[in-house]
Amino acid sequence: MNKFGLVYDGAIEENIEGKVNIHPVTYNVNGVEVSANVYTPADYDEKADKKYPAVTVAHPNGGVKEQVSGLFAQKLAENGYITIACDAAYQGASGGEPRNLDNPANRVEDIHAMVDYISVYPGVDENRIGMLGICGGGYTIKAAQTEKRAKAVATLSMFNTGIVRLYGLGNSQADTIQQRLQEAADARTAEAKTGEVVYPAPRGEITQEYIDSLPDGLYKDGMYYYGRDYAHPNSGGQAPVKCLLDLVNFDARQNMELINVPLLMMAGSEADTLYMTKDCFELATGTENKELFIIEGARHIPTYFVPEYVEQETNKLLEFFGKFL
Repeated sequence: MNKFGLVYDGAIEENIEGKVNIHPVTYNVNGVEVSANVYTPADYDEKADKKYPAVTVAHPNGGVKEQVSGLFAQKLAENGYITIACDAAYQGASGGEPRNLDNPANRVEDIHAMVDYISVYPGVDENRIGMLGICGGGYTIKAAQTEKRAKAVATLSMFNTGIVRLYGLGNSQADTIQQRLQEAADARTAEAKTGEVVYPAPRGEITQEYIDSLPDGLYKDGMYYYGRDYAHPNSGGQAPVKCLLDLVNFDARQNMELINVPLLMMAGSEADTLYMTKDCFELATGTENKELFIIEGARHIPTYFVPEYVEQETNKLLEFFGKFL
């Protein structure tokens, strides 16, 4: 029922003069219309001479800008930053066919394009732009390796998509990769023959009892977050089967040494994805300013919304961006 479609706690209900405002915008990225929200600080006046630092915020895999990326975009705007959170091309409210296409090159370009857009937004100091990536922040890390307009980079609960699609979470699917690659190749053949994009078979009804029976971790928490507590009609769609062929060739760890600006990587101490953050952090040898910030007691998904975790993360981001932007 939120006017802007926002589903996170404490979301803006309406634009009020003298408070943080939200500005829905669209722009073109390689022929696809991308939908984004720009958040401006309470004292923002586009006609004034004042310049503000800016931060791009990239959403998790399967997520949309109205969820956790919007939450952190708003938190930063409340503290003087102009921020932008977009829906990835082919996903959410953005255009593009086939729907829910998950292509690493596209996702990285989404982040470069957010920098394009926000760098010329009225009031933005183009020399003080930062980037924040959440979960699918592996794409932000990849973009940061070559995006020299960004002066500081942060991630929260980073998810290295390619290695998970290749080996499974914690290497749990390493023995099925050949079968899954064959299925992806067959999906391309089927599309070539029929013109119809092949998606995974419908999951069927996912009951509360089934979710409760899962072990604590990313997938169980994700079902609660995306399917119930912070559900949004634009999120959670399954990617075409053929996407696996592109995804397995992506690895955020490659070229980490190219990041030569301050780097903050945040993750929960109990997250089953923590190893992905640690891998990239250790390989970030090109920067003299890097910090690994562990949120004690947190699993992956709860870092998105649990107030005590969000407060810690926000404070750390404000310290980090405040120092380097």
